[in-house]
Amino acid sequence: MAEPTVRTRQLGGELRRAREAAGRKGPDVAASLGWPTSKLSRIENGSLGVKPADLDALMDEVAMNDADKRDVLHAIARHGRQRGWWQTYKDTISPAYADLISLEDGAASLRSYQSTLIPGLLQTAAYARATLDALSMTSTPDEVDALVDVRIARQSVLTRREPLELWAVIHEAALHPRVKSNPRMMKEQLQWLLDRQSLPQVSIQVLPLDAGPNVGMIGSFAMLSFPETADLDVVYLEHLTSALYVEDLTEVSRYGMAFERLRAAALPFDESADLIERLKDKIR
Repeated sequence: MAEPTVRTRQLGGELRRAREAAGRKGPDVAASLGWPTSKLSRIENGSLGVKPADLDALMDEVAMNDADKRDVLHAIARHGRQRGWWQTYKDTISPAYADLISLEDGAASLRSYQSTLIPGLLQTAAYARATLDALSMTSTPDEVDALVDVRIARQSVLTRREPLELWAVIHEAALHPRVKSNPRMMKEQLQWLLDRQSLPQVSIQVLPLDAGPNVGMIGSFAMLSFPETADLDVVYLEHLTSALYVEDLTEVSRYGMAFERLRAAALPFDESADLIERLKDKIR
């Protein structure tokens, strides 16, 4: 059975809720459509995509007549069927990472808080290589090379025709040099942040060391929002050996409030740029 993606889980969840709201049981709906019960079950749990004709038939069967809602579900289904460039790297990247790249590709905006690292969408190749080499403890040099290629390719969402809007709050601790043998790497990375900040769709704030206790002490997170509806926002949490997607609307909302608090506690954009410039100039 295929591993469900965030988007197929979202689609399946919406269809299941619509069926339940109509007071219909799964086996009865499947029988009316001439489907095996397992087909409907797999659609609802996100392990099976759904073709446009089947999606229309299912929505008709459960009396989902809201045209806007139907358009949203068709948009989600189309996204789930797309094949992206990242699938070339399926033997190198995990399903969870491939899911993140797919979500970035379809998202309208991304709000990111990073406490120890520069966000992946803002990294130089040299910085990406150094961090991936340290974090990917069992990867071969060739695998690290591939992961660097993937990380840099991800950044195309910032310069596409309808670019992703990125708002990054970065803790000042992540901006200080950590590789004494290669200070140029961090200097170039800080300059790259300043260059990226010049893009109209990129906003960067620095949370200063003296900001005091704040909600960012819980750790880093990224929140992706989509053009269809705010109900489909997703939070991405990365761990050493796995990743977690937060999809529950109430929990996602709490992360949204956390980001607003971090944004308010961080330096304004101009002061953030000045701090990055000063830290860069200190590197010799």
